[in-house]
Amino acid sequence: MADKFIDGVPVDALKGSMRDFRVPVGADLLERTAGFYEWQDARRQSGTWPFSRSTEAGPAASCEIRDDAGNLSRGVNFASQDYLSLSSHPAVLAAAKDAIDTMGVHSAGSPALVGNTSTSVALEARIAEFLKMKEALLYPTGWAAGFGVIKGLVRDQDYIVMDALSHACLQTGAQAATKNVMLFRHNNVDHCRQQLATIRARDPNAGIMVVTESLFSMDSDTPDIAALQKLAHEYGATLMVDVAHDLGNIGADGTGHIGKQNMLGQVDLVMGSFSKTFGSNGGFVAMNDRAVKEYLRFYSPSCTFSNALSPAQVAAVTKSLDIIQSEEGATLRNRLMYNICTLREQLRERGMDVYGDPSAIVCVKTGDEALARMAARELPELGLVANLVEFPAVGKGLARFRLQVMAAHTENEIEAAVERIGTAMETGRRLLEENNHVSGGVREIRKLAG
Repeated sequence: MADKFIDGVPVDALKGSMRDFRVPVGADLLERTAGFYEWQDARRQSGTWPFSRSTEAGPAASCEIRDDAGNLSRGVNFASQDYLSLSSHPAVLAAAKDAIDTMGVHSAGSPALVGNTSTSVALEARIAEFLKMKEALLYPTGWAAGFGVIKGLVRDQDYIVMDALSHACLQTGAQAATKNVMLFRHNNVDHCRQQLATIRARDPNAGIMVVTESLFSMDSDTPDIAALQKLAHEYGATLMVDVAHDLGNIGADGTGHIGKQNMLGQVDLVMGSFSKTFGSNGGFVAMNDRAVKEYLRFYSPSCTFSNALSPAQVAAVTKSLDIIQSEEGATLRNRLMYNICTLREQLRERGMDVYGDPSAIVCVKTGDEALARMAARELPELGLVANLVEFPAVGKGLARFRLQVMAAHTENEIEAAVERIGTAMETGRRLLEENNHVSGGVREIRKLAG
């Protein structure tokens, strides 16, 4: 190409993906990271690297953001995972402060070795009761819970049958546990059945874990949990459902899609995260057998060999659960759903499409990575904080902006988000279409992103 820039952005910054550097080449483990950094820095310097940002004073509905080049901007914040806005709720803050005053700032041990506190033991019982399960076990993060429940129970000779779009913590746990990992097409019960039938024809005695999510964070859709549980039992398998994104914020009582599908207490294993709705880091696994809980406590590596949640984290989650189960929680869920539906409707009115069903995750379709990156470059100046998701986190040519809605968002902030993302998309599309590099219009943009 004669001209290697589009409005000051190097064309190379619009090409490639992080997958290109996943398997670096060379004997020097440190030196071979340079290729990724060069590609990343080309995007950073051109404003097309919208990752690794930090809030200046916490994830408010509007806040100041600093990018990893040090540039400061302010905007309406649709990038943080604080669905019921509990991370700044006065009662949650007070509970965390009181826990620090009475119990200190550190658990100082793993759950197997005196890291538990009276409050964490009580929280386990509360989580189990909330889900109508008999037991629950806390983990230091949601990621640790997803990885740990799989690695803790599945062994080399066992099998995992997993939804193809399952979260990275689940896929990494599966890869660490066994080579016998079979994916089924997203939310496709029939394909899951085919995979289970194949395994049972080959090995009638193998252990099998079926893995799915109750709400998928890139597509905002949910499986038929009852059908998957029935199918798992039919083939002598164990179903594990990740409820990270909907527990607490979906459903009349906050029990998410498991509750909406009348499956409380009936799913074999339920794993979740506190970091989306409960105002803190942390995660859990719930089960109906004390033996399973005790086995995971000592054989799930991310539980056994990690420090337990701090007293402040436990207090924040406990108080958040109090609110979730109260009339105030119902009001917050109603406000959140109103905001979700308003945002989705206004985006469509502006000519933009979104994925899935109404949830706190509103993913705006952009498609081509080059267009998405050019649009992302415009957002800081326009005053919108939004997360760009691109290949390989989603399929090639299926880039999107993942807007994460809070109960605290105002109608003005929602209107501003729609206006600003629409303007950014229009600007990015115009700049790409005006350049000879994309002759033929947007249809050719994908070639740049290749």
